[in-house]
Amino acid sequence: MGRTDILEEIKNAEVAANAKVEQAEADKKAAIAAARKESVQKIQDAEAQARSNYESAIAKEKDALVGKRDELLSGGKKAAADIDENIDAKLEKVKNFLNEEFERTLNVTS
Repeated sequence: MGRTDILEEIKNAEVAANAKVEQAEADKKAAIAAARKESVQKIQDAEAQARSNYESAIAKEKDALVGKRDELLSGGKKAAADIDENIDAKLEKVKNFLNEEFERTLNVTS
């Protein structure tokens, strides 16, 4: 094997090594890009899940508050109805009392 053959083999080996290095760099860049894309997707999925959980919790609390509000309104309406009933009864007593006092005052002056 002559010197030119050896130099040619060295040159070919260097070219092959450079090609392997370039291929490795390309593979590395592709792997990094894929990992970044995957991490972005995971972040977006996690954010979507968090948003979904948040909206679900808010909806659940709104439902609970609507139930509590309805319960309080029902109690308030019942209390108002009771007050209305008591007012009618007490108003009749007040009228009778005022009539009696008015009549007593008239009887005293006559």
